[in-house]
Amino acid sequence: MSKFEEQEDSEDEMLLMQDLEQDEDGNGLYEHFRFVADKGQTLLRVDKFLVARMEKSSRNRIQQAADAGCILVNGKAVKSNYRVKPLDVVTIVMDRPRYELEIIAEDIPLDIVYEDESLLVVNKPPGLVVHPGHGNYHGTLVNALAYHFKDNPDYDVNDPRMGLVHRIDKDTSGLLVIAKTPNAKTHLGKQFFNKTTQREYVAVVWGAPNPENGRIEGNIGRSLKDRLQMAVFPDGDMGKHAVTHYETIETFGYVSVVKCRLETGRTHQIRVHMKHIGHPLLNDARYGGDQILRGTTSAKYRQFVMNCFEICPRQALHARTLGFIHPETGESMFFSAPVPQDMSNMIEKWRTYVNANS
Repeated sequence: MSKFEEQEDSEDEMLLMQDLEQDEDGNGLYEHFRFVADKGQTLLRVDKFLVARMEKSSRNRIQQAADAGCILVNGKAVKSNYRVKPLDVVTIVMDRPRYELEIIAEDIPLDIVYEDESLLVVNKPPGLVVHPGHGNYHGTLVNALAYHFKDNPDYDVNDPRMGLVHRIDKDTSGLLVIAKTPNAKTHLGKQFFNKTTQREYVAVVWGAPNPENGRIEGNIGRSLKDRLQMAVFPDGDMGKHAVTHYETIETFGYVSVVKCRLETGRTHQIRVHMKHIGHPLLNDARYGGDQILRGTTSAKYRQFVMNCFEICPRQALHARTLGFIHPETGESMFFSAPVPQDMSNMIEKWRTYVNANS
């Protein structure tokens, strides 16, 4: 393996570790600052405690962070009037990794589905990383947003009170909503937290699910065998509660197209849940879908599958719909993005193959 390939693999691993730190629905949080109160600490409001330790932050901004649930004491969110006690561990967390460098605005094309003064909905292409971090500071969606909003004095790409409300994996395509104001992010964030948003994905999986339609429930957490994977755990203390509803749209002998509706939004949820029931996503290298799991052993069939993988060189997953209540108008908003060309071409190739061999 060349040094370039080693570096590329290392960066992929670091990006994946970043993925595993946060849930798709934004429940995962990244620690940005940590302070431990002295043994002799007198009772003091946490906002005053932090103002004294963070030169560039105002008390008002710290209070806003507390209101958003971003200030934790001993791991639990507190309000700004919480009184810090001796040896309390005070942390400030955000829904994105800490940017070690200034975000550079980059002219990266955005497929804008909708935009108004409060929010922006984009259709993310596969291969685009959402957040900068871990050696990947350029070419991300956040860099593209910095360029898109470069002439908007009210939008600060470094301000955690606005920006991406949720996220999807690098190689998953589909819809994302971006908040342009703190109020929009607060209201949209609550909808994702309370699971009142509407999200439907389209996936291509190995095999034919039985039953054709169903509900997958199983806690999802980091795998104990492979730190770069998530896994399903029996009900208990390990992992976080996760529910996925699936419906088979079409079956092509050895593979199926399914719709997945998220009741929760854990990291890699659809990828992990579908593997758990024996139907990994096609070409999902992380979860074994890049192997030929169904079909014949003939060289001709093997070549056909390899050609499909070349057409869609990623896990076959697309966030097709997104629905929520507008944070300002209260209007029900619903958006849909067509299955991208790589997935649709692969699906058509399977359809043609099955028809020709039936």
